[in-house]
Amino acid sequence: MNVGGPFFVLAIIAMSTLGWMFTTWVRARHGYPVENEWTGTVDRTDAAAGRKIDLLSRENEKLVGKISRLEERIAVLERIATDPATRTAHEIEALR
Repeated sequence: MNVGGPFFVLAIIAMSTLGWMFTTWVRARHGYPVENEWTGTVDRTDAAAGRKIDLLSRENEKLVGKISRLEERIAVLERIATDPATRTAHEIEALR
């Protein structure tokens, strides 16, 4: 292969163009900002995406609250399971 030949130069140009197109496609597909030819960025604007993020954030807050309540309940159950039986019996009698 002749390094200085026109086929070699065209092959390098084609490979670099195809590589740029592939990386741009991957970035756009996965929601990353895409750079344009003037070094600016173009973000994906999707109105439904913002609403979806808000809904997921609210659901996440609810689930975090549930997890904290469950952790408290598990701590109580662990204390009951590991305490001596006489102490637990005395506490139950004190509640009556």
